[in-house]
Amino acid sequence: MPLPADPNVLHPMPGQPRVVQLKPLVKSELIEVGEYSYYDDPDDATAFETRNVLYHYGPERLVIGKFCALGTGTRFIMNGANHRMDGPSTFPFPTLGGDWAQHFDLLTGLPNPGDTVVGNDVWFGNGATVMPGVRIGHGAIIATGAVVTADVPDYGIVGGNPARLIRKRFSEPEIERLLAVAWWDWPAEHLTAHVRTVMSGTIEELETAAPR
Repeated sequence: MPLPADPNVLHPMPGQPRVVQLKPLVKSELIEVGEYSYYDDPDDATAFETRNVLYHYGPERLVIGKFCALGTGTRFIMNGANHRMDGPSTFPFPTLGGDWAQHFDLLTGLPNPGDTVVGNDVWFGNGATVMPGVRIGHGAIIATGAVVTADVPDYGIVGGNPARLIRKRFSEPEIERLLAVAWWDWPAEHLTAHVRTVMSGTIEELETAAPR
């Protein structure tokens, strides 16, 4: 039987503590990460939950699919960063305590765009930022420094601030075929036997290699 990589190893690259697989790392019940998704950071990759998922006070969740590659400084801004904008000041006085805390109702009921959801096989360039409630499709590429404020389609490439769709990696009929194959859901042993096809084959070859 082909021997797959172990999705439960925190540091998959020997001698490279800057690379971590996120599934065995994250502890928060509000964060879900699929197998083999990894983060690369030369400073402290293991601090991902506190340094890269910001203002995450709940109840919204961050969901990251399988086989995602997150470059250094990829950050997810969660809805806890939201401030009131309907009064003279946006400053969140109640969060600082004292008698101000009795006005905490002024911070409840703010608009919540919901969970932030990242599909499978998504590549994030260095310093990408994802805003609350965004949904990123399978196979997407987020360019270095992009600020993603709106949903990204499957196999879309986006960049800029705010991020705009640059192009799609494949035609719509090809994307439909790729989504139907869904190689990220293949059994690990079968995927291991066909890694070269997944990385460099044609869509036709990928379809032929799919488990029956």
